[in-house]
Amino acid sequence: MSLYRNQLPQLSSGLFVTDGGLETDLIFHHGCSLPENASYVLLDDEAGLTLLKRYFEDYLAIADAYGCGIVLESAT
Repeated sequence: MSLYRNQLPQLSSGLFVTDGGLETDLIFHHGCSLPENASYVLLDDEAGLTLLKRYFEDYLAIADAYGCGIVLESAT
Protein backbone atom coordinates (compact mmCIF):
# COMPACT_ATOMS: atom_id res chain seq x y z
CA MET A 1 0.00 0.00 0.00
CA SER A 2 1.18 3.51 -0.78
CA LEU A 3 2.76 5.40 2.11
CA TYR A 4 0.77 8.59 1.43
CA ARG A 5 -2.45 7.19 0.00
CA ASN A 6 -4.62 8.65 2.79
CA GLN A 7 -2.49 11.58 3.93
CA LEU A 8 -0.63 13.55 1.28
CA PRO A 9 2.26 15.57 2.73
CA GLN A 10 1.31 18.71 0.77
CA LEU A 11 -2.04 18.78 2.57
CA SER A 12 -0.34 19.16 5.96
CA SER A 13 0.52 22.47 7.55
CA GLY A 14 4.11 22.28 6.29
CA LEU A 15 5.63 24.70 3.81
CA PHE A 16 6.25 23.59 0.24
CA VAL A 17 8.05 25.19 -2.69
CA THR A 18 6.58 24.73 -6.15
CA ASP A 19 8.22 25.49 -9.45
CA GLY A 20 7.28 28.57 -11.40
CA GLY A 21 6.17 27.59 -14.89
CA LEU A 22 8.45 25.20 -16.71
CA GLU A 23 7.61 26.07 -20.30
CA THR A 24 7.51 29.83 -19.69
CA ASP A 25 10.91 29.77 -17.99
CA LEU A 26 12.50 27.62 -20.69
CA ILE A 27 11.13 29.74 -23.54
CA PHE A 28 11.79 33.21 -22.13
CA HIS A 29 14.88 32.65 -19.97
CA HIS A 30 16.67 29.88 -21.86
CA GLY A 31 15.61 30.52 -25.47
CA CYS A 32 14.06 27.08 -25.98
CA SER A 33 11.83 26.46 -28.93
CA LEU A 34 8.97 24.33 -27.63
CA PRO A 35 6.33 23.38 -30.22
CA GLU A 36 2.88 24.23 -28.85
CA ASN A 37 4.62 24.91 -25.48
CA ALA A 38 5.26 21.16 -25.18
CA SER A 39 8.21 20.53 -22.88
CA TYR A 40 8.09 16.75 -23.29
CA VAL A 41 10.12 17.14 -26.50
CA LEU A 42 13.11 17.89 -24.26
CA LEU A 43 13.06 14.25 -23.15
CA ASP A 44 14.25 13.17 -26.62
CA ASP A 45 17.91 14.17 -26.32
CA GLU A 46 20.71 14.71 -23.83
CA ALA A 47 20.71 18.52 -24.17
CA GLY A 48 17.01 18.68 -23.36
CA LEU A 49 17.38 16.32 -20.40
CA THR A 50 20.23 18.44 -19.05
CA LEU A 51 18.11 21.57 -19.33
CA LEU A 52 15.18 19.93 -17.50
CA LYS A 53 17.49 18.58 -14.80
CA ARG A 54 19.00 22.03 -14.23
CA TYR A 55 15.53 23.60 -14.04
CA PHE A 56 14.36 21.18 -11.35
CA GLU A 57 17.66 21.23 -9.44
CA ASP A 58 17.34 25.01 -8.98
CA TYR A 59 14.01 24.54 -7.21
CA LEU A 60 15.29 21.59 -5.20
CA ALA A 61 18.13 23.78 -3.94
CA ILE A 62 15.65 26.44 -2.79
CA ALA A 63 13.53 23.89 -0.94
CA ASP A 64 16.63 22.37 0.64
CA ALA A 65 17.98 25.76 1.72
CA TYR A 66 14.75 26.57 3.55
CA GLY A 67 13.98 23.07 4.79
CA CYS A 68 10.71 22.91 2.86
CA GLY A 69 9.00 20.17 0.94
CA ILE A 70 8.65 20.49 -2.80
CA VAL A 71 5.93 19.89 -5.40
CA LEU A 72 7.13 19.75 -9.01
CA GLU A 73 5.28 19.61 -12.30
CA SER A 74 6.21 17.23 -15.09
CA ALA A 75 7.39 17.86 -18.61
CA THR A 76 4.18 17.73 -20.65
